[in-house]
Amino acid sequence: MAPKGIDVRVENHLVRFISPTPVDQDAVVAQLGGTATGGVVIKVLDAPRATIVIDADGKIVVHGTQRVETARAAAKEFLLQMGLDDSGLTTELGPMVASFDFEETIAVESITGDVGAGEAQYDARLGCTIVADSRHDITLNIWPNGRCIAIGAHSPNMVAMAAVYWKNKFAENGYFIQRV
Repeated sequence: MAPKGIDVRVENHLVRFISPTPVDQDAVVAQLGGTATGGVVIKVLDAPRATIVIDADGKIVVHGTQRVETARAAAKEFLLQMGLDDSGLTTELGPMVASFDFEETIAVESITGDVGAGEAQYDARLGCTIVADSRHDITLNIWPNGRCIAIGAHSPNMVAMAAVYWKNKFAENGYFIQRV
């Protein structure tokens, strides 16, 4: 029996923007009250809600958004606050964090070792099994209640394909716990 569709929710998508003129970290601190730490400068925006990180090369990394359009709006707002031109801004897409739910209880402590398209280990500290999924090039954290977090994905469609694949694989191996 094929599983029903699995809804994937993008929790965070890392997006980097490159301005034709690199952003000066010192200017961000002086003009906007950014915080310098570990070689980067961080500035939190309220609207749109996002965290801006300026790296040592003056590139803009946007955290805390779910959509590329929102990240671009945050980068543009940041540049406008700095009095800089937002034309010529190029985009580089990074990994995302997404979540989904198998909607079944799963024996996560039993899922260890070589599981076909990945290597799995139970993490007692987190209370979940971590699967290094080589087929879809993501990492899955799977909790006993069926909740899953996908880390390192590059598209929600890839996460959805992984979810369907692993749901079938876990069902075949009897990892889902039947409720009485």
